[in-house]
Amino acid sequence: MSDFFNNKVVWVTGASSGIGEFLAYALSAGGAKLVLSARRQEELERVKAACANPGQVKILLLDLGDVPSLEDKAAKAVACFGRVDIMVHNGGITQRGLVTELALEAHRRIMEVDYFSYVALTKSLLPYFTEQKSGHFVVTSSVMGKVGTPMRSAYAAAKHALHGFFDCLRAEVVADNIKVTILTPGYIRTNISLYALTKDPYGLAVRSENIDNGLAPEKAAKQILRAIEKGAFEAYIGRFSSERFALWVNQFLPGVFTRIAPRLIPK
Repeated sequence: MSDFFNNKVVWVTGASSGIGEFLAYALSAGGAKLVLSARRQEELERVKAACANPGQVKILLLDLGDVPSLEDKAAKAVACFGRVDIMVHNGGITQRGLVTELALEAHRRIMEVDYFSYVALTKSLLPYFTEQKSGHFVVTSSVMGKVGTPMRSAYAAAKHALHGFFDCLRAEVVADNIKVTILTPGYIRTNISLYALTKDPYGLAVRSENIDNGLAPEKAAKQILRAIEKGAFEAYIGRFSSERFALWVNQFLPGVFTRIAPRLIPK
């Protein structure tokens, strides 16, 4: 790894597990100062202790599902080290279920966590980036932010919304030397499917074959750091696999993708 992240202050949400956890490890190994956010104090403490430089790691609890509570979090994140150079929006939830099955409340819940929380935190941090004339928003979307397949309507809608919002933001803030990188991960080996919202109020609570066969999160973290360092506008994260092929087909042969989409049922 280069010294690109050395002494940079990086705020990571969803840092208690999965991609966020392994991003924390990779960033700390690269010399970054970290502000780690999620709901679970004990898990964040565990991640902090496992970082290469735990003395350069601060914990800031937040709940992405409680959007009104996020208004003052940027000020608290900045206070940890006096600035924030990079914000990684990473926390979120997913969904499995047909449109006819999924309650409207589940759609609202996913939009709150996966979209409105990102907007709220961005708006609260943006004045600091504007004042310091630098900053980088890194946004974890998904392949589902670019395509549509069965049983993912709420999740895909939230991820599509992220692309619209952050593409517009990028155009607005370029003059202030503020960057936006949108990540479109394929299947990454995390526990996200265990908490997927479904027609059952208790959620999916089972493992996903697709996800279990996905890219290891530590490898995903390395791909993400390369995308950040390059200042990529958008970056696919994952294996060279069916998800990446789906992105290509949807972009260049959308009619073909529309015909095969009904068969792309998540496992």
